[in-house]
Amino acid sequence: MNLENFQKALADFQRRCSTLLHNFTQPNPPFLHTPSRPWARIAQMGRSRPMSVESIEERLEGIPVYALSNASEEFLLVSGASTGKNLGLFCFNKDDAEALLQQVTLIDPHTRQGSKVVPVALNKVFQLKVNGVAFRLIPEFSQVKNALRERERSGFPSSGFSGVPVFQSRSLILKNQDKRYRPLFFRKEDLENTLQTAAREQNRLNPALRQGDIQVAALEDVIKEMKENSTSNWDDVIFIPPGFDVSADSSQQ
Repeated sequence: MNLENFQKALADFQRRCSTLLHNFTQPNPPFLHTPSRPWARIAQMGRSRPMSVESIEERLEGIPVYALSNASEEFLLVSGASTGKNLGLFCFNKDDAEALLQQVTLIDPHTRQGSKVVPVALNKVFQLKVNGVAFRLIPEFSQVKNALRERERSGFPSSGFSGVPVFQSRSLILKNQDKRYRPLFFRKEDLENTLQTAAREQNRLNPALRQGDIQVAALEDVIKEMKENSTSNWDDVIFIPPGFDVSADSSQQ
């Protein structure tokens, strides 16, 4: 993907997101925990029109992931010994991608010349398909640990987490004019910072988060539900890029 176009998409997303984040509101909790799934609204009954791929791509625009590229600016693939397929890996953390590249070049020194880590927009790759290649999203390890902790606090202990965790709070929505949005964060720390910013901007002491206030789900499950369930259940969702400095952008408005 053209790096200039990616950077422009990210800048456009950040401008739109900053406008949304300028106004905070604390609504009545829109979600309830259920034993079967982390977010009650994920699975809704009915045969309403699902969200289009284009709409999903728009929501993922500006979310950076990091891939390995060879000297010809092609994806550098990793051999999957157990599957017999080549793997195309997209990391949510740049340092993880750099470490992966170092390991790949140690194993195969011929790939060292010209290989590098490149940012790619998630909306361009989230449903990428190539024969003989399995594409995988690699979450930040720290966020997987955060996800497991939140599951345990909510009464759903687990020995593992499958997928890329995304976090939201029942105590937070974003408001822009007459429209309300549910922000989904790729880092728990970004969500916590946003909650603190919201409390400060409303001139209130930041209350301690109650158990269950932070919810976690897998990005892959959210996208699956977007594709299969009613658009009306998802048209208020926005994804917040990892490390997005909400407080800094809000203070500039």
